[in-house]
Amino acid sequence: METRFSRYTRHYKPLINLGLPIIIGQLGIILVSFADTIMVGHYSTQDLAAASFVNNVFNLVIIFSTGFSYGLTPVIGKLAGQSREGEIGKVLKNSLAANSLVACLLVIVMTAVYFNVHRLGQPEELLPLIRPYFIILLVSLLPILLFNAFKQFADGITDTMTPMWILIAGNIVNIFGNWCLIFGKLGCPELGLLGAGISTLFSRILTLAIFAGIFFFSSRYAAYRKGFRENRLNKADFRTLNRLGWPVGLQMGMETGSFSLATIMVGWLGTLPLAAHQVMLTAGQLGFMLYYGMAAAIAVRVSHFLGQGDLRNVRNSAAAGFQLILMMAAAVSVLILSFREKLGMMFSGNAEVAALVAQLVIPFIVYQFGDGLQCAYSNALRGISDVKPVVLIAFIAYFVISLPTGYVFGFVLGWGLPGIWMSFPLGLTSAGLMFLGHFHKRIRSMDQSGR
Repeated sequence: METRFSRYTRHYKPLINLGLPIIIGQLGIILVSFADTIMVGHYSTQDLAAASFVNNVFNLVIIFSTGFSYGLTPVIGKLAGQSREGEIGKVLKNSLAANSLVACLLVIVMTAVYFNVHRLGQPEELLPLIRPYFIILLVSLLPILLFNAFKQFADGITDTMTPMWILIAGNIVNIFGNWCLIFGKLGCPELGLLGAGISTLFSRILTLAIFAGIFFFSSRYAAYRKGFRENRLNKADFRTLNRLGWPVGLQMGMETGSFSLATIMVGWLGTLPLAAHQVMLTAGQLGFMLYYGMAAAIAVRVSHFLGQGDLRNVRNSAAAGFQLILMMAAAVSVLILSFREKLGMMFSGNAEVAALVAQLVIPFIVYQFGDGLQCAYSNALRGISDVKPVVLIAFIAYFVISLPTGYVFGFVLGWGLPGIWMSFPLGLTSAGLMFLGHFHKRIRSMDQSGR
């Protein structure tokens, strides 16, 4: 007999089996981010501050592009449930085309940002470090978007192990390249922050090449490859991917945009607060990537149950995924709190930076609940292909609530860096509550209409 609790716990194992490889891949990304920050931070505080600015500006477009590619997952998930492999290959081809066009658009936008970077109020001494690093990351945008398309295809057919191993291999190459090129090891030139950028670009090209090679030559993808080759680009699939991808990309982009714009405000406070901000954001990515790994599993499970017309398990699988995310949030909070006094010194030898980092731990812990909630239910909405409302919700939460309060707390009230960080829990929690409310409203509507 099913109890109230068991209707959720029975979803734990399949969610973990599906989400764990995604989480491991995400943790690999975090490991590289940690390694980048530690190596660059110990190379020089100025390089760390410059990396903070550029990385946070690019995080905006990278997260947007990841969100755009997420439009592929529910489409692939439904087709996989019906064993329509040829259709999946066709949709993947259209996704690669759509992601390429989005990459071109983002390159144009970021090129405009590059030529106006001196107008964004950053410390003058950082500009010679910011500009070359910015160009390197700009070149890496196309490989990122094409890799995203292959990854969401694999996740949608529940083959989450392949992208996990590819990401791990790319991360190892990236870290090794950092060591060689930042510090000038093994006969390589000592390039500092620029060396970290070159290593990142190489690893992104490498992971795309590996995934493309596996797709086009591996027997496991033969059925999908047949559909890929036999079908042409078509307007119907292209429109569907854009209809689903743009709202999710904009939602994730606005969330990241609020953090990126907050980084610009932090830059007004000076180099040391900017360096401390980068350290704490790097630690914050640990939770975000964990939550989004499990949230991606929620989207796949929800899309499969929706395809079967099982609304009860659509609702229960989303709730079960959020429960697992809450467990992760508790673990992340305990870990960061335990290393509160040591965290800053792990990334930078500067005592002032370390002291500023310690002040940010409490607002960091407070926003973990809201971050987990918005990850879970924005992806549950993606799983049921109801993504249009997320744009308005994200705008309200991040641009109407979070950013203005960050400015008020940080500058009007004079609370500085901790004040800016106090706005993050407000934005994330309000977004999560609105996503949750709309998800249940949509499921009730489906129930009443007999869908």
